[in-house]
Amino acid sequence: MPRKRLALGINPTVIVVALVVTAIDAVSKAWARQSLGGHDVHVAGSVWFHLQFNSGISFSINQSGPLVTTLLTVLIALGVLVVGLRASFGPPTYGFGLLIGGGLANVIDRLAASPHEVTDFIALGGFPVFNLADVAITAGFIVLIVSALRGERLLTK
Repeated sequence: MPRKRLALGINPTVIVVALVVTAIDAVSKAWARQSLGGHDVHVAGSVWFHLQFNSGISFSINQSGPLVTTLLTVLIALGVLVVGLRASFGPPTYGFGLLIGGGLANVIDRLAASPHEVTDFIALGGFPVFNLADVAITAGFIVLIVSALRGERLLTK
């Protein structure tokens, strides 16, 4: 039995995955802001919870221009959303859902904060501090790249 799409050709599973990612990220960032203010928590090995705020984008790029960064991230998130809602079923559905959910979560966090900064709290050794939305974005890209390399159709016609 074929899977159904919404009347506009939208893959509803992408929306569900994106909303779940966004919700989990929001809860984790709220916990970090409430629980980690002023102290770090050792998790295991070189993994720490360390509260930090990032006015830039990945790897703290462009920290001096939060307005430009905010506008750029909103535009990118909208572009990925428009494309991703037409994802093919299977791995591309989850890849786009993770990508959209992570992007949306960071955009919401940035827009809700004053000044416009993203909450980061996962530290791995000397790697830049990140959050669960960043993990979802990275995982989504990996799923989409692997799917494309395997010759899978990423989008419906």
